[in-house]
Amino acid sequence: MAKAFQKIYTQITAITKATCSLKAEGVGNDELATVNGKLAQVVKIIGDEVTLQVFQGTEGIPTNAEVVFLGKAPSLKVSDQLAGRFFNAYGDPIDGGPDIEGKEIEIGGPSVNPVRRKQPSELIATGIAGIDLNNTLVSGQKIPFFADPDQPYNQVMANVALRAEADKIILGGMGLTNDDYLYFKNVFSNAGVLDHIVSFVNTTENPPVERLLIPDMALTAAEYFAVEKHEKVLVLLTDMTLYADALAIVSNRMDQIPSKDSMPGSLYSDLAKIYEKAVQFPEEIGGGSITIIAVTTLSGGDITHAIPDNTGYITEGQLYLRRDSEIGKVIVDPFRSLSRLKQLVAGKKTREDHPQVMNAAVRLYADAANAKTKKENGFDLTDYDERCLKFARDYSREILAIDVNINTVQMLDVAWRLFGEYFKPEEVNIKAALVEKYWPKA
Repeated sequence: MAKAFQKIYTQITAITKATCSLKAEGVGNDELATVNGKLAQVVKIIGDEVTLQVFQGTEGIPTNAEVVFLGKAPSLKVSDQLAGRFFNAYGDPIDGGPDIEGKEIEIGGPSVNPVRRKQPSELIATGIAGIDLNNTLVSGQKIPFFADPDQPYNQVMANVALRAEADKIILGGMGLTNDDYLYFKNVFSNAGVLDHIVSFVNTTENPPVERLLIPDMALTAAEYFAVEKHEKVLVLLTDMTLYADALAIVSNRMDQIPSKDSMPGSLYSDLAKIYEKAVQFPEEIGGGSITIIAVTTLSGGDITHAIPDNTGYITEGQLYLRRDSEIGKVIVDPFRSLSRLKQLVAGKKTREDHPQVMNAAVRLYADAANAKTKKENGFDLTDYDERCLKFARDYSREILAIDVNINTVQMLDVAWRLFGEYFKPEEVNIKAALVEKYWPKA
């Protein structure tokens, strides 16, 4: 609703499919406006020439349409009432519940000053053994999930939301199909965990440009719970490729010269302002944290595409999904996945044998891969080769498969059991003291 003091403009100078331009004064960056009743946001100001991105597209907007600037950037009302609720890209409830009452905060603020950060050192257990054993996550970490579009990455994200040891889970869904949206909603409801999950959702039925608001909405909610409530918050974003595609839509329709793979030249900074919100606060200011796991779907498995390429420069490792034909399940690939911060918690916040078990298991899994190559090329296999192949099959089924739900102690016990089933202690190459303590007794 326009207020009496708001100036109304009625002369649009240029219109594209996603943006319109006009001359206006006293307008701020990121300020919201309405154009012919459609919500829009300032994306560029040069002198008195202002460009607005219109979230629902510019179809049907005439050059004499009313443009009303609202005097504020997009915002979210934050309070404990956010928990258990589903919202759209504007922060409005979409679950039939009441509006949120709370403090109104502008979204998209700056990341935390480095001097207020603490080196991440707290374990974030996801409940997915393929992550927790080989690629342990740390609170305050930022890490992408690289996956092909046909892989069940949203199922993995839902499982993480159900199992992760965090005070709050914030889901940011971008370009979800209605089936995906209902899947998340039903899984959370049926599991009885809605009370600590907050969801912001943009579906394929919503305008693609609205996706650009989702990460900032999710992270604004995360900052409230981490800073004000001193909680351990895990943010799950899916799918960042669709977010970047929406960036490209706006930049291309503003006649900006595209960079690599038709992406905007600002892609790195656009992604960095999201991922750099990951933080571990020191104990003296509450000790809250924000950890970010974000799906980035790959086109044809192309890791060199601009989106995963830029993502890799910003984040602290990556997680890969791969279908294991031996067991017919999707696994967390131990070769291509890497958490660059795992050494900060493995063996320190987990059991003492964790680093040695992790290294031994991956080495034996690699020996199995070599044995498989020998077999495929017609070479004879040794007894050790045969045992490695059997170990790898069971290791994939009982540890790496995404449907395995065991805690960090149980996963180590399973690994020791598999070691004892297929190998002699000297073949596993683990410190004698740990072998003496944990090797399965006959």
